[in-house]
Amino acid sequence: MPGKRFLYALTLFGYFATLALLTAWYGWLAPATHFPTALVLLVLVVPLLFPLRGLLHGRRYTFAWSCFLALLYFTHGVMEAYSNELTRPLGLLEVTFSTLWFIGAMAYIKATGKGASAKDKAPAEE
Repeated sequence: MPGKRFLYALTLFGYFATLALLTAWYGWLAPATHFPTALVLLVLVVPLLFPLRGLLHGRRYTFAWSCFLALLYFTHGVMEAYSNELTRPLGLLEVTFSTLWFIGAMAYIKATGKGASAKDKAPAEE
């Protein structure tokens, strides 16, 4: 199994890549046509800010519940990739990034579980 630092970095990469992709996607690359851009960004990007502090501090509980959020963005990416040919590449990128986020977070939770030593639990604090 990969090291805790790698899993931590993989989770953060997937998280920040999803955040950046959605901001770029709905801000500049392919803005929504039927809704105001600000509303779409508010609905899609603001929920990503809720787990930010806990993820940066390496808190297992935040990693766990952020997996549910990653699955929502995975579903959004699949829907966009399937339904809209113009935004298919962006949808597939969202699927990829949210999958990295989910897998990294789940593996990090397992790697820092009850059997892990205290110093290995939060690589962000070292």
